[in-house]
Amino acid sequence: MNHQELEKSKVYITSNVVEYISNSIVSKTIIKKLTGNISAISFDEKEGLPERVSPFDAFAQIIEGKAEIIIDGATYFMEEGECIIIPAHKSHSIKGNKSFKMIVTIINSDYE
Repeated sequence: MNHQELEKSKVYITSNVVEYISNSIVSKTIIKKLTGNISAISFDEKEGLPERVSPFDAFAQIIEGKAEIIIDGATYFMEEGECIIIPAHKSHSIKGNKSFKMIVTIINSDYE
């Protein structure tokens, strides 16, 4: 078993997979494979990810709190239960005014 991943065949409460740490962003690997990965990420108040570009599509789902996701200059105010696909090769950043948690799924394959 890969100790970086969550244990298989076990029930989890999604929002409890990763905890908040003061003034930090914390990431917990749920599944990591050559073909992609799923991670739970917590953002403490006012934390975020700076603008960047990824070669792969990413599925982002807010599982606790609210976040602001900016994709190619368009701002999306996301709430718990909402999700969005961040397209490959598009600039994006993630911000939060309050603490929030999200699940991110990335599929490592050629972009068509």
